[in-house]
Amino acid sequence: MTTIRDIARISGHSVATVSRVLNHKKYVSPSVRAHIQSVIDELDYVPNAVARDLSRGKTMNIGVVLLNLPHPYYTDINAGIMAAAFAAGYNVVLLQSKYDDDQERAYLEQLRRKAFDGLIFTTHNIPIEEMLPYRKYGPVVVCHDPGDVDIDAAFSQRGPSYIQAFTWIHRHNFKKVALLLPRDPALSATAAETVTAYKQVFGADPLGSLTRLGSMTYADGYAAAEYYVTNGLHPDFIFANGDDIATGVAQYYKDHHLLTPGLMGQDRQLSGELLGIPTIDHHYKDVGATALRLAIGKATGKHGLHSDFLTRE
Repeated sequence: MTTIRDIARISGHSVATVSRVLNHKKYVSPSVRAHIQSVIDELDYVPNAVARDLSRGKTMNIGVVLLNLPHPYYTDINAGIMAAAFAAGYNVVLLQSKYDDDQERAYLEQLRRKAFDGLIFTTHNIPIEEMLPYRKYGPVVVCHDPGDVDIDAAFSQRGPSYIQAFTWIHRHNFKKVALLLPRDPALSATAAETVTAYKQVFGADPLGSLTRLGSMTYADGYAAAEYYVTNGLHPDFIFANGDDIATGVAQYYKDHHLLTPGLMGQDRQLSGELLGIPTIDHHYKDVGATALRLAIGKATGKHGLHSDFLTRE
């Protein structure tokens, strides 16, 4: 394998001069530059990207830990990260989580070994405290409110919009409200904020029989509706974890010629607009862009972005 020293030996110039040519630096005469370049071309030499990254102290890569799910939280937040990274001259490396603790720890170890300049966790299963020691190797960013934990964060401030949403539901006299949540509230900040807002407005815990976990897709919404109907539960309102999920609910009732209960989605998707149902815009693309700025060191701290409740009335 050809090295920079081989080029220096064959061309008769120093390694430093060859390095200037490779890195398009000044202080090399046109004739010397042309001669060295001819040797480079003849040997078909390509600089080692890893070595170059190590020499300049940056990889220009940002790792992004996410789930491979067609949910707006992941698609929109990743779109925001990608757009901001492109504008800043960075590359994005997508890292699958699957909520595997060992895999998430392995990504932190890759940060320690300088595989990335920074690491964004759009979601995670390991305790946030495990991430803290790795901040000395590069920015570590989470995409939820970390509370009192001292870590960089970009997140949607869902709480106030959830209060508005459940207040709207309460004012319309709905009593049997079903919740379609992403995960157990003990594990998911989104689910926890949803349940907290429900309890604040209704003054009671959500009905366990009407609360469904693992709701992330249209198919999950369809399955939830089937579950309610099959078990004779009959909620009069369903609060879904996304407009597409609410659309799945609506389709089940339509397919079976049943009266559709009240519906509310999230994420301001086209499906929700076509249904004309209330929704919540969490501005995930802006969250992603902010997370990228934190990951490349252009910002620090905790950045909460306001969510908007939209009645579509």
